[in-house]
Amino acid sequence: MITETAHIDSHLIPVLETVSDPEIPVLSVLDLGVIREATEKDGHVTIKLTPTYSGCPAMDVIGDDLRKAFSEVGKTASIELVLAPAWSTDWISEEGLKKMEAYGIARPLSETADKDVLLGNKKLVRCTNCGSTNTHLVSQFGSTACKALFKCDDCQEPFDYFKCLK
Repeated sequence: MITETAHIDSHLIPVLETVSDPEIPVLSVLDLGVIREATEKDGHVTIKLTPTYSGCPAMDVIGDDLRKAFSEVGKTASIELVLAPAWSTDWISEEGLKKMEAYGIARPLSETADKDVLLGNKKLVRCTNCGSTNTHLVSQFGSTACKALFKCDDCQEPFDYFKCLK
């Protein structure tokens, strides 16, 4: 999703759509909402990128992938990390959330609901396999720090839940 605070030259969107998040490869950097700005001047593209969280190891890979994608269309690109405003799960596009769920990662809940499920107070996380909310937290950390591991008590399948970040 291109948020209202992002500035992206529209002719750069097709190239940006080809660059995936290395941790969730079904999501483009646009789906994830990490591109704050992408502008071109004289064949050079300047990209401002906001990490999903400070110290996210995927940002170096994403930066390299962005430079490569623009190089393949004859442009150079420079990447600048922008830490403020901090990235929010609200910046993930609706299409990105659907892709994430189809990939087997439950979409983030609201901030309050997220705290309830991570503290074990409520069963709100929907299983990506069968759709049940009869799920429980297995671990605060899943395959990456931004995800938690859940298990469905109905179909018995484990799955990741993308934590709410605001």
